[in-house]
Amino acid sequence: MNKFLSIFCTLILSVPALTAATVDDSVAVHFKLSSITLYPDYKDNGKNIDALLQRLRTDSVNLNTAGGVESISIVGGASPEGPARFNLYLSANRAQAIRNALGREIALPDSLVSLTIAGSDWQGLLSMVTADEAVPYRDDVVGLLTDMIAEGNADNEVEQSSRLARLRRLHGGEPYSYIRKNMFPALRVSRIVLHYPKTARAQGDIDYLTQINLIEQPTVEQPEPLMLLVATADPCKPFYMGLKTNLLYDAAALPSIGAEFYLGKNWSIVGNWTYGWWDTDSRHRYWRAYGGDIAVRRWFGRRADEKPLTGHHLGIYAGAITYDFEFGGVGHMGGLPGRSLWDRCNFMGGIEYGYSLPIARRLNLDFTIGIGYLGGKVIKYEPDGKFYRWESTKQFNWFGPTKLEVSLVWLIGCDNFNRQHHAQRKGAAL
Repeated sequence: MNKFLSIFCTLILSVPALTAATVDDSVAVHFKLSSITLYPDYKDNGKNIDALLQRLRTDSVNLNTAGGVESISIVGGASPEGPARFNLYLSANRAQAIRNALGREIALPDSLVSLTIAGSDWQGLLSMVTADEAVPYRDDVVGLLTDMIAEGNADNEVEQSSRLARLRRLHGGEPYSYIRKNMFPALRVSRIVLHYPKTARAQGDIDYLTQINLIEQPTVEQPEPLMLLVATADPCKPFYMGLKTNLLYDAAALPSIGAEFYLGKNWSIVGNWTYGWWDTDSRHRYWRAYGGDIAVRRWFGRRADEKPLTGHHLGIYAGAITYDFEFGGVGHMGGLPGRSLWDRCNFMGGIEYGYSLPIARRLNLDFTIGIGYLGGKVIKYEPDGKFYRWESTKQFNWFGPTKLEVSLVWLIGCDNFNRQHHAQRKGAAL
């Protein structure tokens, strides 16, 4: 497997692109999402293949001779919405499925047929976007696709994932929704391309798919099928959520839980809750607190551009907490018990900064500090036998750090995983 991938990557870098110089006819073969099965009743597959077979049977006496078909290229294609290696798997096995289907109907010498693995067809997507004036923010999409294609090789797993993430976030995902519905299905197409000598026939109309850069495999050996590493090519709508716990609070025996939801355009909303209600009344020991906060965050930086809920974030927060701490001596209680909600709690608010660091495929560590105001009523008391003696009630006001997090974040949702760790795991599997 590793040897095949090495040879394949070398071909990508070194083999010149096919041109339309000797192409006269091409037939489209459509495939369903994530499928390598050739369905004759899907779209126009049966009609197109029957027409091509009829043409080949008519020319069969002239195959590979002057005036006849000089060569046949079977181009396995894939829309660019899936992981890179899965798209290579689709391309290779779709091309092989077409070759097998033709071989069952007509004898074709191996020397006449070559298989082509196109992988993720970003160039085809660029051509379609350029030609479709209905694409939302078309100029921006064309610019982004052009830049991404120039930046690197989409057969690299991290590069492919980065491209998809950038396209999904462009203008809040509006262009991506249009492309997903109207263009990706058309890019799940493979081609049977007939090549004739230049002098044999006049050149016919050639679809843009026969003009994109495709890498031709050696004709003497069929490509080895790639290992199936994922189950689907991205059949679900992207969704980003983080479920987290503040390890600092947990270590202090104040269990916490939080949830963060990505709103789009690098904005998110997060809510946290802490509850620890421990006491040994006979010994006058209390370690009790509950409360929470909500925050609105703006994400920024390179990591945030590549994937939501990752990288730098800046936000504003507000929250409330009540507490009762005592260890057999003087105790402090936040808020006035038995009163209204406004009296029972201390309140806080301010601005926060943090950084969410990927540590595993679906795990991040989020470091956050908040600076602002914390204030409210605080009761000071002392135990006296079986009772408690009230000493004072004061108004507490604090300006400074009021929030500190080292949170373990579990990333939940379609497409919500860290690409680098995902690619490393796949590399290890290979």
